[in-house]
Amino acid sequence: MTQKETLGFLSFAIESSLRAGKEILQVYSTTDFGVQLKEDRTPLTLADQMANKVITDILNSTGLPVLSEEGKHLSFEERSKWDYYWLVDPLDGTKEFINRNGEFTVNIALIKKDSPVAGVIYIPVQKKLYISEIETGAFCIENICADFAGDFSFEKTALKGRKMPYAEKNEKMVVVGSRSHMNAETEVFIQNLRDQYGELEFQSKGSSLKICMVAEGNADIYPRFGPTMEWDTAAGHAIALGAGCSFTLKDGQTPIKYNKKELLNDWFIVRRKP
Repeated sequence: MTQKETLGFLSFAIESSLRAGKEILQVYSTTDFGVQLKEDRTPLTLADQMANKVITDILNSTGLPVLSEEGKHLSFEERSKWDYYWLVDPLDGTKEFINRNGEFTVNIALIKKDSPVAGVIYIPVQKKLYISEIETGAFCIENICADFAGDFSFEKTALKGRKMPYAEKNEKMVVVGSRSHMNAETEVFIQNLRDQYGELEFQSKGSSLKICMVAEGNADIYPRFGPTMEWDTAAGHAIALGAGCSFTLKDGQTPIKYNKKELLNDWFIVRRKP
């Protein structure tokens, strides 16, 4: 797939993320989210299901396979034959959605073999969109929704926003971490940063917003020393790479890989562009 083709495919991801966001907000405005518990005891809402349907309906028209958190998970034997595929979390941050704090996102990534080449993250409550093709760059577009006038091409959508990173260098190191998943290993890592760099600022966020903060330059580092799935990180991974950030395993060198036999990620660190 050429870079031009990749950018063309991204228009489908942009459109589906915005339309999914519209569906999510319709549920968000109600009093009954239709919460269920999946086999792994994580919550599933009506918004997850509605967003997943919108996204898969649009992405299926590209002819590429779709691997979604809320869809059918095929065997590794079948998945290993894929050259390109979509990796989707239709509602990342379901707990944040249920808690009504607005910190939930729609995540869609285009994967080549085992690495992300493009990604889209949409924050429905903020009407904020992040898009990236890792060679072209990453962009943040504000005040955008499914009803905006215009097409969904990467090029025209990017023109509405700012290229990342755009934040000034922080006066002191900003560490961003999970609102829901702090643990002892992360606290030790942050203390080591404090010993090395002095006073630092810690901020907590939900869903893939943490990765977006690093891509923007509003945070310097995001350590995640806890369980995540491939669909949780792939879109953010693409956006971070497009913004010049590093996204590695805990050793700071080894890239994260996708479409593994087990879809669970190892611990990782996202660092701001030097």
